[in-house]
Amino acid sequence: MSRSIQYTSSPLLASRTPVWRSKFVVGAIAFAFCGLAARAAYIQVLGNDFFQRQGEVRFARTLELPANRGRILDRNGLILASSVPSPSIWAIPEDVNIDKAQLQSLARLLEMPAGELSRKLENEDKTFVWLKRQVDESVARQIAALNIKGIYQRKEYRREYPEGESAVHVVGFTNVEDRGQEGVELAFNKELAGRNGSRRVIKDRLGRVVEDVGDQIPPVEGKDLQLSIDSKVQFFAYQKLREAVLDNKAKAGSVVVLDAISGEVLALTNYPSYNPGKRRNLSGEQLRNRALTDTFEPGSVMKPFTIGLGLETGRVTPNTIIDTGNGHLTITGSTISDSHPNGVLTVEGVIQKSSNVGTTKIAMQMQPREMWELFTQAGFGQKPQISFPGVVSGRLRPYKTWRPIEQATMSYGYGLSASLFQMARSYTVFSHDGEIIPATLLRNTEPAVGVPVLSARTARQVRKMLQMAAGPGGTGQKAQTIGYSVGGKSGTAYKQIGKGYGSDKNRKYRGWFVGMAPIDSPRIVVAVMIDEPSAGKYFGGDVAAPVFSETVQQTLRILGVQPDMAVRPQIVSQVVEESF
Repeated sequence: MSRSIQYTSSPLLASRTPVWRSKFVVGAIAFAFCGLAARAAYIQVLGNDFFQRQGEVRFARTLELPANRGRILDRNGLILASSVPSPSIWAIPEDVNIDKAQLQSLARLLEMPAGELSRKLENEDKTFVWLKRQVDESVARQIAALNIKGIYQRKEYRREYPEGESAVHVVGFTNVEDRGQEGVELAFNKELAGRNGSRRVIKDRLGRVVEDVGDQIPPVEGKDLQLSIDSKVQFFAYQKLREAVLDNKAKAGSVVVLDAISGEVLALTNYPSYNPGKRRNLSGEQLRNRALTDTFEPGSVMKPFTIGLGLETGRVTPNTIIDTGNGHLTITGSTISDSHPNGVLTVEGVIQKSSNVGTTKIAMQMQPREMWELFTQAGFGQKPQISFPGVVSGRLRPYKTWRPIEQATMSYGYGLSASLFQMARSYTVFSHDGEIIPATLLRNTEPAVGVPVLSARTARQVRKMLQMAAGPGGTGQKAQTIGYSVGGKSGTAYKQIGKGYGSDKNRKYRGWFVGMAPIDSPRIVVAVMIDEPSAGKYFGGDVAAPVFSETVQQTLRILGVQPDMAVRPQIVSQVVEESF
């Protein structure tokens, strides 16, 4: 039985709804639609760029396309540094799905403990974590074959250095980001690095590329760089230097070989050294490029410049007699001594016997300004204009501050400081007929343009004296070489300890030899330094001259220079001691 509804009997239904209420509801609905329309218009039109960027931040990625770093080559085109593909392994921890067996296999391939790998993968809050940078391609292929979800690879490059520790102080190395950190890699980083390209893509949440967006910018590959270094000369010089340092129980040593015609650096090496591919636990002793960064008092190497100035100004001739007396000379209360009395010497004999007293007597005929100007023109106290990090200028005080005793000691190499590289370059004044030439680490096919310092006549006269110093009766007899005439000057100096040179018991020495060959038409200049020899011998003529001899002989043969002597000169067993 149905019951009819009596609307009039229900007070609620019978009441009249106010008109404003229905209008309000309709208006609210209309207002809401207008708000939605306005919001939609704002998102699609006015604020489109903002929301587009927000979407891209979440899904769009710019993938870097790494440029291949340029190679570093020696003067003959042999590779000193090159880049090889070396993928890097990374992961998205929250997406990694790995079982115990896979974990053990992955840890073995990455050469890390399984516990350490597990800790890296446990942090699920991270969306990116490096597992290992720059692994071998064969290892990368084995990791890919494991097919572990959430483990990915990135294309990168690793530098290889075929010459290893013999050339590392020149070539340097890069970090894991392929940026130069030392040596040529740092000095020419911009040219070698090139410019990375880019690729804009859309990725899904699993890191997979869905599509490309926009144009791809290809990378600009780095430029190859050809150095002046001859890798054969470099390796041989390093081997002989290493032997000398070890045999003499020395702290360190350096060798610089310059082309006397072009100014090219054919070799620049130091010991101790290191393997650029294994750089853990390195010390400053190994990293330092001593030939360029370490300075010391040149000692007797400066005597040819003092004598050269005396010849140039006409104050002396090669045959002028200098009375060195009993080997002692007092100036303003300070005594200058020779290692032993030489009596009466010619100017040539002063160089041959390395007489401090004879050199001082010649120097005191000059004005301090003349000596300072010559030393400055020869590069002392000046930073070498060579593109290399850490190059130092040494020290040469203004001549106005020189006291008489300081002028005297500077004439034979005390009271100023220089690097081995500066000393090698300064001797191009004598090898290049009075002109100092610029040195370069880059391949140079043109002869160097020199700056006049002395006349060609004076330079040739000094060369003859240097040949005498390296011959019978001289202090550098062990510098003589089979088949080639040589000339040079040995030097030995006390190492400064605190404000002095230490007592006789704890005194330390540096020994070196700087010279050239063949003597009539020099092709190379070679400088050798042995730091703190402690095996009983410490004179430069004993510890550095033999390295000079072997390096000269091998270098000239590599360069194809014809011998200018038929037989080896007789070497006197009793070497004349140098004066400090």
